[in-house]
Amino acid sequence: MTMSALGEPCVLLKLGEIVLKGKNRELFERRLIGNIRDALQPLGIKVDVRRRHGVIAIFLPQGATAEQAGAVAERVADVPGLVWIHRAWRVAKDPDSVLKAGLELAGESEEAKRGARFAVRSRRRDKRFPLRSNELDRLVGGAINDEYGLPVDLKNPELTVFIEVDRDEVFVFTDGIPGQGGLPVGSSGRALVLMSGGIDSPVAAYRMMRRGLHVDFLHFSGIPFTTSESIYKAYALVRKLDRFQGGSRLWVVPFGKAQQSIRTSGQDRLAVIAQRRLMLKTAEEVAHRIRAAALITGDALGQVSSQTLTNITAQDNAVELPILRPLVGWDKTEIMAEARRIGTLEISELPDEDCCSLLAPKRAETRAKIDDLKQIEKRLDAEELCVQLADSIQEYTL
Repeated sequence: MTMSALGEPCVLLKLGEIVLKGKNRELFERRLIGNIRDALQPLGIKVDVRRRHGVIAIFLPQGATAEQAGAVAERVADVPGLVWIHRAWRVAKDPDSVLKAGLELAGESEEAKRGARFAVRSRRRDKRFPLRSNELDRLVGGAINDEYGLPVDLKNPELTVFIEVDRDEVFVFTDGIPGQGGLPVGSSGRALVLMSGGIDSPVAAYRMMRRGLHVDFLHFSGIPFTTSESIYKAYALVRKLDRFQGGSRLWVVPFGKAQQSIRTSGQDRLAVIAQRRLMLKTAEEVAHRIRAAALITGDALGQVSSQTLTNITAQDNAVELPILRPLVGWDKTEIMAEARRIGTLEISELPDEDCCSLLAPKRAETRAKIDDLKQIEKRLDAEELCVQLADSIQEYTL
């Protein structure tokens, strides 16, 4: 039995915009490493996460299999802050070991078996290594060409063997998984998402996670005038999104009676905007209690009649906290494509009895006046009502 030239399986992580953070870079990297460790904990694999110059290496315990390395790679691919995840092999730091590992790795690939065009890309982070990057490319590339007869194509290869010379070892790999990019969750603070059961708000939550916010979720249910279906959807969506950040929390507000009060206020065309303002006021009260610094919604300018610039301005006027709208310039096709990519679209499209169905005027107001909305809120005693609603929330533990 021939002994493999490949050393230990490991996972190599490439950073994105974190490398541009200058003096604050170390803070971002520490946060990212903490997120990686938290994400891997459920796998039950004892890993050693080490920070290197421009990369993070995850070393597995002795005797770990390539399948375990694959499971680690797939899990960390959901952690924001990484742009590429590579299942790599850690080999001894000498040219002969690197040559043998590169030959074996190329020979085992499906591309080599069908005679694919190939290239070797080396990077020498440790300048003490006796061969320069271009010399290492020629050494390993020439051996692959001689051994397997594969044609060299440096511009558009079908197979690429990557070699990275690090401080203590050399990493050899052939492929990678695209990461989420962005910033580590938690590096930008905490915010609260107004979470419907629709398509938009889960995507908005994900986009803000990528910008470093750790988000919690607040869902408004039509209970007692609707069923619990929308709560089940919101719960399923939060579970799906939790893989990007961990530690997600979902609160549900029984909003049906408050909606009934708005409906009987006599301002039919303003009912949707009045409801939205009351939701924002309630969310602001909850945000203060959990120390969230902003609210997040899935609004997209002009997507529905209530999302005109005038109405959005009227909503902003309801609260003092900033309202983040990451989808404001997106169209529905773009939002649906992103929802499909992150795995929330199928859940969002399930039927449910949304609380918004309780307030559906024949013709919605597109140019709501703030003074008219304040008059409605004065009759409802909205400031006291939002505190009562915040007191009534129920937490759903994942």
